[in-house]
Amino acid sequence: MTKICFKNLEIQACHGVLPEEKTNRQPFVFDGEIEYDFIQAALTDNLAHTLDYGELMLDIHKFCTENSFDLIETLCYRSADMLMQKYPIRKITLTVKKPQAPVSLPFEDVSVCATLERRDVYLSLGSNIGDRQAMLDGAIAELERNPAIQVLKVSAPYENPPYGGVAQFPFINTAAKISTYLSPDQLLQTVRNIEEKAHRNRQTRWGDRTLDIDIIFFGNEIIDADGLTVPHVDYYNRDFVLIPMNEIAPDFVCPLYRKRISQLLKELNDRKN
Repeated sequence: MTKICFKNLEIQACHGVLPEEKTNRQPFVFDGEIEYDFIQAALTDNLAHTLDYGELMLDIHKFCTENSFDLIETLCYRSADMLMQKYPIRKITLTVKKPQAPVSLPFEDVSVCATLERRDVYLSLGSNIGDRQAMLDGAIAELERNPAIQVLKVSAPYENPPYGGVAQFPFINTAAKISTYLSPDQLLQTVRNIEEKAHRNRQTRWGDRTLDIDIIFFGNEIIDADGLTVPHVDYYNRDFVLIPMNEIAPDFVCPLYRKRISQLLKELNDRKN
């Protein structure tokens, strides 16, 4: 992955909490480090294959001057988010400095920094109440409508018996590969919001449900936090997870067990036989 960097892009704009900061322009200084694949541009010497850094900086200028935020944290994150949505950026680190911040001590500037990075994420989706396929299709459509998410692959649907000994009706399950620059916690909240829109009932563990979306893998991260464990707990014992995953990503290597999905599925089938 290659980078483009810029430093000390100065923009006169109105951001701040104080009333005078909302009407009197002051300088905001941007530094950026952007990772993207420009090898094709390097080989062809063709502007069409790279990022136009002049246009990119004009976009920052336009965003900074057409909006007004209380916090430079908001300005920084929202500017990075805008660029991620518009350009094929893999990772961006954006710093915003406020050299005229209202501080009654000698200082050079105050700055904040935001880093957004796209990662490939694998989701397992299931439904066993109502129009099950419509529930899954609706969930995929909700993901596609999120500007921070790209849906890259979706497996065929697979019908499976209920898992866990509580649910009564058979499930339809599928797997999806997405690319997102949301954090793990942000993505977890996003999929929970989609489940809630589908009237997901969480009162009974393992019970029947209109929609279930699990984060199986989040890039190569291993996460053990309150409310989120990735790779998903016990996924390697669940054929309704591994079979759809094997369709769209047989060569993906689990960061925890260091095995390919195809190998984990074979081992599961061997255990069952």
